[in-house]
Amino acid sequence: MDAAGLFVVFVLVLVLVTVAAHVFRVPPFFALVGGALLFGLLSGLGLDATIREIVDGVGRVFGAFGILILSGAVIAKALESGGGIDEIAADMRRRIRDPVATAGLLGYLLAVPLTCCITAYVLLVPVVSALGGRAGGRSGLLYVVALGSVASYVLVYPTPVTLPLAAAFLDRGTVLLYAAVAVPLSLLTVLLLVLSARHRAGVTRKPPRGTESGGHPIHARAWLPFGVIVASAGAGFLAGVSHLSLVNLAMLAGAASSLALAPSAERHTAGLAGAKHAGVIIFDLVGAGAIGSVVVASGIVNEALASMTGLLPVLLVPFLLAALVQTVQGSRVVTAVIAAELLSGTPVAAAVDPVSLVLMVGAGTCVVSYVTDPFFWLVQRTTGDTPLQVVRWYTVPLAAVGVLTLLAAILVQVLL
Repeated sequence: MDAAGLFVVFVLVLVLVTVAAHVFRVPPFFALVGGALLFGLLSGLGLDATIREIVDGVGRVFGAFGILILSGAVIAKALESGGGIDEIAADMRRRIRDPVATAGLLGYLLAVPLTCCITAYVLLVPVVSALGGRAGGRSGLLYVVALGSVASYVLVYPTPVTLPLAAAFLDRGTVLLYAAVAVPLSLLTVLLLVLSARHRAGVTRKPPRGTESGGHPIHARAWLPFGVIVASAGAGFLAGVSHLSLVNLAMLAGAASSLALAPSAERHTAGLAGAKHAGVIIFDLVGAGAIGSVVVASGIVNEALASMTGLLPVLLVPFLLAALVQTVQGSRVVTAVIAAELLSGTPVAAAVDPVSLVLMVGAGTCVVSYVTDPFFWLVQRTTGDTPLQVVRWYTVPLAAVGVLTLLAAILVQVLL
């Protein structure tokens, strides 16, 4: 099947998955795996190859996020069992004048040292949820955390998204130039996201009367698991361990410390509750991996690149290629790696300024964050919103981040 036919089939499957999940309330895992099976058969992969790609996709996503999600859920349940969540929320209420800005900055700052926007989000869910008050405030703050974590993850160097792109297109001098552009740009996007989210979150900038920080020491015991995570991540980085090992090491250490601090009578119950909660989330995520694996195996990406280079302005090819790869398989890291491999040494890479090129790929990873994006389903599960609500508060703002980054990349191309 040619690229046009594959694209039509892909759009059809996206529509059917959305209808199944939103209208008929089919659990996301079954809607996504069903969509993967349908796409594989309609695209001509065959039943056996489609099933193998589904299994491979499920395995890859589980391997990447299984321990992270389980550890984060265990930390939340263990802290909850000992009153740690309430203590953390009390500490933050006494010291924070702007919960919305704090939520965005926490996501932004943690995604870089943890080298994973999903890990940062999972870690912050229980803390930020306690600040939100009413349901709308809670979900509003969670969206800001998610958006802030993605903004730094796709733009700031070094993260798993920017590292392969920098290795392919930047040298020592242009890395510094890229950082000088990307850091202010990413902070600007977070500022705009925070400003647009204030009404949605429904929280005020001034703390309620009587919540001033004076005379109230922090609850250090409740914060200890987060300190263990940061310390473990730093130790792993200094030891030279890989990104995958680093984030899993840090989250396992945090989970172990939270269980150690939990009341002994509640320890087993907290572990079981965390595992139950994590299982629901993980299977939503692996469903996205299944459909992404099948779509990539169809060859739609290579077909599209060949068409793009002949029909579109060279300047837009990196952006559109990244947007397509992100749409069909969902992982921002995989998008960066594939884009680096496909564009390196091509006339496109020679014609586009390297700083602009890296920005364009980062922009492309943001514009369509939907069915194949594991983060989409994580946000949907943790906020409790419908898929269409998640599109409104997660997908659309991220698309705006992508467009803003694209405009910045074009400006860099013009100036440099």
